[in-house]
Amino acid sequence: MVSALQHYVYCPRQCALIHVEDAWQENIFTMRGKRVHDRVDIPDGMLRDGIRIERALPIWSDSIGLVGRADVVEFLPDGTPYPVEHKVGPRKYRAADEVQLCAQALCLEEMLGLPVPEGALYYHRSRRRRLVAFGDELRARVIRVTSEVRALFEMRTLPPPVTDGRCTRCSLLEICLPYAGTLMKEEYRK
Repeated sequence: MVSALQHYVYCPRQCALIHVEDAWQENIFTMRGKRVHDRVDIPDGMLRDGIRIERALPIWSDSIGLVGRADVVEFLPDGTPYPVEHKVGPRKYRAADEVQLCAQALCLEEMLGLPVPEGALYYHRSRRRRLVAFGDELRARVIRVTSEVRALFEMRTLPPPVTDGRCTRCSLLEICLPYAGTLMKEEYRK
């Protein structure tokens, strides 16, 4: 799944918990995301200012081995696909989101036989887009991360927790228990 790449780049342990262990828990951030995606994830097409807009478009790449669904794909007047991934919260840089968006572009390129040079991350809080160019480095990272995720799935073991600032926003905090090992070590030192 394309979404597994986003989870892996954010935190490999989170990716394994969701996609290997089938663990999920809601928090305020996942509920906000679900509310936004419930509005976007209704398969629909429309035409606006000469741009065809497809929502919840199924995507895949046989050569990379990915499947997923793009939130929105705008087809520009010349036919160029332009993926737009919707995110909750303020506009910010996140490599995990860029990898997810670029993976969508690679799927669209293979499916349609057309180049997809860029797309956008749309942030609902600010109602602004952030342009993402799909350069060689980002494309190579998608391929590398896809291989790493596939290896993670084949190992079927949980990577160690990252135990940093990402943990406090993660809905899987109570399942992951990233600080349990640290607390146990501190207890033994006393």
